[in-house]
Amino acid sequence: MTDTQRVEIEYCTQCRWLLRAAWLAQELLTTFEAELTELSLKPGRGGVFVVRVNDEVVWDRREQGFPEPTAVKRLVRDRVAPGKSLGHSEK
Repeated sequence: MTDTQRVEIEYCTQCRWLLRAAWLAQELLTTFEAELTELSLKPGRGGVFVVRVNDEVVWDRREQGFPEPTAVKRLVRDRVAPGKSLGHSEK
């Protein structure tokens, strides 16, 4: 694990997906408040909705559709806090 654990959510401003991105950001910050050092929202265009952890794409709407928070939490957890229990979200 590196000292910096950064998540970036890039969302389409044309599609008005800011609220969706902000809600997902809140879910991740609440779950990983001790593990993440930064979470950013990056305005984009052209239907983009991509989640990156330390510059690695872990979710791309174009390939996987819109993510459920639980799915993204698992992907983030696997990269920033392996072994951390997600409680009821894992069931």
